[in-house]
Amino acid sequence: MGRTGAVTPVANLDPVQLSGTTVKRASLHNADIIEGLDLHIGDMVFVEKGGEIIPKITAVDKDARILIGDKVRFIKNCPECGAALVRFEGEAAHYCPNENACPPQIKGKMEHFVSRKAMNIDGLGGETINLLYQNDLLHNIADIYTLKVPDLIRLERLGTKSAYNIKEGAEKSKEVPFERVVFALGIRFVGETIAKKLAFAFKNIEALEQATFEELIAVDEIGERIAQSVVAYFSDAQNVNMLSRLKESGLQMSLSEEKLQSHGTALSGFSIVISGTFSSHSRDEYKTMIERNGGKNVGSVSAKTSFILAGENMGPEKLKKAEKLGVKLVDEKTFLSMINAEMQEESPEGLLF
Repeated sequence: MGRTGAVTPVANLDPVQLSGTTVKRASLHNADIIEGLDLHIGDMVFVEKGGEIIPKITAVDKDARILIGDKVRFIKNCPECGAALVRFEGEAAHYCPNENACPPQIKGKMEHFVSRKAMNIDGLGGETINLLYQNDLLHNIADIYTLKVPDLIRLERLGTKSAYNIKEGAEKSKEVPFERVVFALGIRFVGETIAKKLAFAFKNIEALEQATFEELIAVDEIGERIAQSVVAYFSDAQNVNMLSRLKESGLQMSLSEEKLQSHGTALSGFSIVISGTFSSHSRDEYKTMIERNGGKNVGSVSAKTSFILAGENMGPEKLKKAEKLGVKLVDEKTFLSMINAEMQEESPEGLLF
């Protein structure tokens, strides 16, 4: 059970050596995969590592069936809270709809909220969140900001230093920019990039809360599925109450003046791939520059790629594909000149080499 409520079935296997590790479990992904494999308890199965990392069952050796067990069937109820599972049209996964009362979802959302790319709160890892949840100190993400040091100190495995680190981390997180707060909320289908799109489109949490389905799908890259999810999130009374508490705690609930002024259009309409190493800025900084200037970061080269921001030691596969598709390269210096405020009206076509 993940924080989004998606239920992932896992096969328990007799231990087997595979690519240097002992494999005892393998993901079965979803109900369709189980049905397609015609799995039964006791089956001999073929297992491989997807991408050399995640074990997965690829087939069943049906000729090896001697004493066949029960057919493997996908569960109908959440293994944690017992709620009837649902499956949305067009999706392979089954979900537990009880998001505000299913323990793994509640704790998973808190773990996401405090993670490095979200609110980045030190001292609150999965084990600590579980400890605080079990001791009735955390019920949702808003409770993080009302934790008291004396309550934390009395818990087993949490000393004075850890308690103060948690409080300090929570206080520091109040400086995290609005776009990361939107991502941290854990709205279904709203990842890091989409959170930034929503933050820059609506500027503050009040406008985002009140955004209609039509207003949401008018934003670049926001489709019907994401728009429906955002509307549903802000229609939930528990979420509205939690957001009210987060506002009272002092989180950044609007774009900073600096962000509002720095959001340009120099790269509007451009899909850009970053490859190689750079001397003036980090890759993450260049990704931020692209987004702030209206561009779109993409991970792989395709015919739709506008150009590649190419640094030293550019990936050979990306270079080969760029040459094959005729995708142009832009070096670091040229790219920086493209987004210079004085040159925003100049077409990048003349700057490519």
